[in-house]
Amino acid sequence: MTRVVISGTGLYQPPHVITNAELVEAFNRYVELQNEKNAAAIAAGEMQAMVPSSVEFIEKASGIQQRYVIEKDGVLDPTRMYPRFKERPDDQVSLMAEIAVDASRKALAAAGKTADQVDGVLCAAANMQRAYPAMACEIQQAIGARGYGFDMNVACSSATFAIEQAANAVRAGTANCVLVVNPEITSAHLEWRDRDCHFIFGDVCTAVIVERADTATSADQWEILGTKLVTQFSNNIRNNFGFLNRSEDSDPNARDKTFRQEGRKVFKEVVPLAAAHIEGHLQSLGIEPTQVRRFWLHQANLGMNQLIVKKLVGQEAGGDIAPLILDEYANTASAGSIIAFHEHRADLVSRDVGVVCSFGAGYSVGSVVVRKL
Repeated sequence: MTRVVISGTGLYQPPHVITNAELVEAFNRYVELQNEKNAAAIAAGEMQAMVPSSVEFIEKASGIQQRYVIEKDGVLDPTRMYPRFKERPDDQVSLMAEIAVDASRKALAAAGKTADQVDGVLCAAANMQRAYPAMACEIQQAIGARGYGFDMNVACSSATFAIEQAANAVRAGTANCVLVVNPEITSAHLEWRDRDCHFIFGDVCTAVIVERADTATSADQWEILGTKLVTQFSNNIRNNFGFLNRSEDSDPNARDKTFRQEGRKVFKEVVPLAAAHIEGHLQSLGIEPTQVRRFWLHQANLGMNQLIVKKLVGQEAGGDIAPLILDEYANTASAGSIIAFHEHRADLVSRDVGVVCSFGAGYSVGSVVVRKL
């Protein structure tokens, strides 16, 4: 069977940072304005007053300390509370493709590849900028890749699910080299006015080169030993925004239809699901969890990651075993585990085994077991 490797990764990091303190200041000002506006209804018991947020609440609930965003002024404007992007004409490269090109070129450089050696482009992200033409096709053209491109979405598991598709294409011989790119403009689908989730997400883009081992030339190669995917339907993480919304005559005063979740239920249900998935995947490859040098996990919640690793290795494990990028980047949807892999693999040595794992809406869990060559 054809051996497949990850031979390069790339990362686009947005230019702006929003600290928890900045976010809380803007959110609490919004709360003040809303409570003033609805003072009569609140006094009459017809409506509950909004509750302010705090830096302490955010860090205790998530471990997040800041996030990167493409545009911050609109997010921090208490009369707006979402980014302010300028609409682009159709003949100009789209925002999502622009950041994808940046990460893709870095991944290509790391792998020692040129774009014309890429046979396929998979754009895998939690939300696409548009329905069609596919973002992957635009990225393919922008970097000068050949072959084909298509979009895919399994929410926060999109990257690992796409890596399996890329690895399968290489093993099947339908492609020699595939680019997986994960542009996540999460600031545009986060409800910044919801105290329970206003701090969760940040913007970023990651890219991964998946290719035949016998064509790889980079000094940093990771053989894909196996991939495993599972889905289990749940309503606890949901985004109802879509093209049908305008036909549904919804309440104009209702909550934004983008991201929402039942955080406590997600924590309780996903932790055992992810831990069992990883353990089962490793077992099928004849590997014990304690033999894994590093776990690059989805970056949604500090406590969630700590508990998953503890279930796997039987004890508390620090950043050397399961590195955290959540504190700096926040939750970056499908890109989180790839950022962790990108930034925290240089110290591993030949034959070290690691697991890239994502989990999120669906529910979906995807794992990629790799070994350093």
